[in-house]
Amino acid sequence: MADKICTELLPLLVLSGLLFPGTVKFAFSTGGIASGCFGSEREALAKLKGAFADPSGWLTSWVRKGCCKWRGIVCSNLTGRVVEINLHNPYVDDNLSGNLKPGQALGGEISPSLLDLKELKYLDLSMNNFGGTKLPRFIGSLKQLRYLNLSGASFGGMIPLSLRNLSRLQYLDLSDGFAESSQNDLRWLPGLSSLRYLNLAAIDLSKAADHWLRAINSLPSLKELHLPNCFLSKLPLSLPFINVTLLEVLDLSNNNFNSTLPWWLFNLTRLIHLDLNSNNFGGPLPKSLGSLCDLRVLKLSLNDITGEITDFIDGLARCNDSKLEILDLGNNRLSGNLPDSLGNLKKLRYLQFLLNSFHGSIPRTIGNMSSLKEFYVADNSMSGIPESFGQLSTLVAVDLSENLWEGVVTERHLANLSSVTDLDLYKRSINISLAFNIAPGWIPPFKLRFLTIWSCQLGPQFPTWLRNQNDLKTVVLRNARISGTIPDWFLQLNLQLDELDFAFNGLTGMPPTSLMFVDDQSNVDLRSNQYEGPLPMWSSNVTTLYLNDNRFSGPIPPNIGELMPYLTDLDISQNALNGTIPLSIGNMANLTTLVISDNYLSGEIPQFWSNLSLLYVLDMLSNSLSGSIPSEVSFLSSLKFFILSNNNLSGKLPSSLQNCSSLYSLDLGENKFSGNIPAWIAESIPSLLILRLRSNSFTGEIPSEICHLSNLHIVDLSHNSLSGPIPPCIGNLTGLKVELTDADTVIYQGQLTVVAKGRFVQYGQSILYLVNSLDLSDNRLPGEIPEAMTNLLRLWTLNLSMTGRLPMDIGNLEWLETLDLSSNNLSGLLPPSMTALTKLNHLNLAYNDLSGKIPTTNQFLTLNDPSIYEGNVGLCGIPLPMSCPGDEKQPQSPDDGGRNSKSEDGGDDLEHIWLFLSIGLGFCVGFWGVCGTLIVKKSWREAYFGYVDRMKNKLIALIAAEKPEKIGRIEG
Repeated sequence: MADKICTELLPLLVLSGLLFPGTVKFAFSTGGIASGCFGSEREALAKLKGAFADPSGWLTSWVRKGCCKWRGIVCSNLTGRVVEINLHNPYVDDNLSGNLKPGQALGGEISPSLLDLKELKYLDLSMNNFGGTKLPRFIGSLKQLRYLNLSGASFGGMIPLSLRNLSRLQYLDLSDGFAESSQNDLRWLPGLSSLRYLNLAAIDLSKAADHWLRAINSLPSLKELHLPNCFLSKLPLSLPFINVTLLEVLDLSNNNFNSTLPWWLFNLTRLIHLDLNSNNFGGPLPKSLGSLCDLRVLKLSLNDITGEITDFIDGLARCNDSKLEILDLGNNRLSGNLPDSLGNLKKLRYLQFLLNSFHGSIPRTIGNMSSLKEFYVADNSMSGIPESFGQLSTLVAVDLSENLWEGVVTERHLANLSSVTDLDLYKRSINISLAFNIAPGWIPPFKLRFLTIWSCQLGPQFPTWLRNQNDLKTVVLRNARISGTIPDWFLQLNLQLDELDFAFNGLTGMPPTSLMFVDDQSNVDLRSNQYEGPLPMWSSNVTTLYLNDNRFSGPIPPNIGELMPYLTDLDISQNALNGTIPLSIGNMANLTTLVISDNYLSGEIPQFWSNLSLLYVLDMLSNSLSGSIPSEVSFLSSLKFFILSNNNLSGKLPSSLQNCSSLYSLDLGENKFSGNIPAWIAESIPSLLILRLRSNSFTGEIPSEICHLSNLHIVDLSHNSLSGPIPPCIGNLTGLKVELTDADTVIYQGQLTVVAKGRFVQYGQSILYLVNSLDLSDNRLPGEIPEAMTNLLRLWTLNLSMTGRLPMDIGNLEWLETLDLSSNNLSGLLPPSMTALTKLNHLNLAYNDLSGKIPTTNQFLTLNDPSIYEGNVGLCGIPLPMSCPGDEKQPQSPDDGGRNSKSEDGGDDLEHIWLFLSIGLGFCVGFWGVCGTLIVKKSWREAYFGYVDRMKNKLIALIAAEKPEKIGRIEG
């Protein structure tokens, strides 16, 4: 009887007070008093093994009689009964080292024989693969269970309701345990009244949106709660009472609560770990956290929290002995200055403030944070770095990038950073407002491994404080105003690099080809310097090589493909390279980007494409290449950007281009291609965004199939010999009717030249998605402009060669900035709707047969250059000199404030001033010269009026002699 009591009570005493899986496991793994096991349990385990799929054979030990020594089995010291089954996949942890082999996870089903293990208290089947089979309901009958871990086991269906019977369960982990996305509720949860640890990560609990918190609040013993990525959407801002007052760990990350922060969460005074990141929480932070003095981890990143953080940090710092070690407020909309109280969080090891709107200086008290190891304040608007920053002797990694830093960094800012290995201080803007002024002989106390500095002044000399940095793996000194040559001492540091970036400086001399690259994916970027001489080569480990915008000359090394066979990105554009394209480039089987534009390369394009199936960007523009497009381009099935413009290529477009079905951009302009534009362009390349065939010799009609390219938003077929009408269906091009989003920028590469605003404009990849252009000018296209073209609401630029009349609804093109219809045979009146083109800033209607009055409202007030309308004899009104019928006088021009200006230098304005001065002066002299003397001198006055009387009498006598009847009227 005593043995039975001990058998029942001892495990309970061992389990009481235990929470974490490691300690629970330890309680059941201290050996056993029985060397064998009960026959019924051995038979139950054999059946369990039989139902499992065991491809790796790691249950082969389950054959001997002593089942208590089988792998993963633990028996009770007192009774010899099986109390633990631990079949956690042991190969998962090894996967972190790359040792996981396929087929090592258990699978199959769980046998009901498990119920014969009457004292089973611990069951772990985690990280196996049960292939979507349902978790059996009989699991709820294992009423002695204290520990159940089915995480990552790939069950299917829903969590069985029978789990509510496990009233003694203290640890439950079902995270990532269900392969199918079934919506689960939590009706079973309140029955687990002893639960201390609950992890349901990645379980779809959207069905429990209205009652999940009520179910959690019914577990008074709960200490750890993990519900990340559970599709939860409702979190009440207040609770009538809080029952889970023992909570120490709370993880509600990666849900979508989309509300303000519920401040009752911060009243859980025993919290040690609080993770609320990625939830779309809004509103301000709570002002006081003085009751959370045991808090070690606080994560609120990736939300929409606003306001300043001074009161919040003050509240955290108010604890006499703050234990906070991790504070993550990144990716919010917080603003203001970082408060001085930050320096009171002396145990803080990880501080994350990136992607907010903080400004001002890093507080000087930061030097007091003697435990800080990682500090991230990137992507803010901060401007000052105090010298006390240099006191952070424990700091290992710091990211200060993408801010507005200004001033000077001296050795005092770096004086005691003895532990720093990672330093990021980059700014993509070309503006430089932060300079390094470090004494040439200063030796830093740190040994950097990763150094990234962009757009800060380090030059003009190469920074000598790097002289002892022989542990560097990444060296990025970009746009740092460094000139001259790289010193020999840097080349002799014997660095083992994975990245070298000295782009956008003024470096000369020999490129650093002697540096070693040991990583199998290393990057070299020396673009936009002043390097000269032959094109340099590096070791085969280099995978990305950017040498564009230098002064390299001579041929591309013929063996480049053998020297650097693993290149993925090669850009040698904007140099002075000549000769032909080497055949060995065809050996670069991993090549995704090949940019050799803006050189002096000649000859034909080689037939070496069969091995370049991964090629994504091919840019050969502005060379002297001749011949035709090789047929082997049919192997480029992954090609997205095909750019061959401004060469001497000729012939018809090969049908092999049809296999490049993934193209986004096809730019063959400024060549000598001929023949018809093939209809298969639309049929075989449906994803096309840009079609540029300008300045070739294409003939025939524009194929109507082009209307099927619904994503097209840049179309340039100008300066060819195309004939026939414009297909009316061109108004169906969705890409010219809808607005793309910022997310679309990622698919663009390189630059594109578009005729806009009367000139060639080059647009980079960051803005190409916004450009909407249609250019069909300088062709032989008869007929009128299709009315359907007015449906292209997002059109920016429209250049046409047409006849007939302008569409009456042309005003629908409200985004139009450039309209060029010059040198055509257009006739008729200007449609009144044109005044709705309020974004129009370039208009050319010259040399047509248009007639009527030029509008004088909206944008037409600014379009006052007469050359816009010249050559249209029927047009009248401002800014032309011809007035329209019915106009009483020429209206005032908006540029001269009521004066008809004829020149830009204001010459006529000066003439007007002199005219008015002359009239005024003449009036004064004439009036007062005559009338003034008559008033002052009486004799002159009498002589003047006597003269007037005599002249009057003579006039009367003359008239009377001719017509006496008029005398009476005159005298009257």
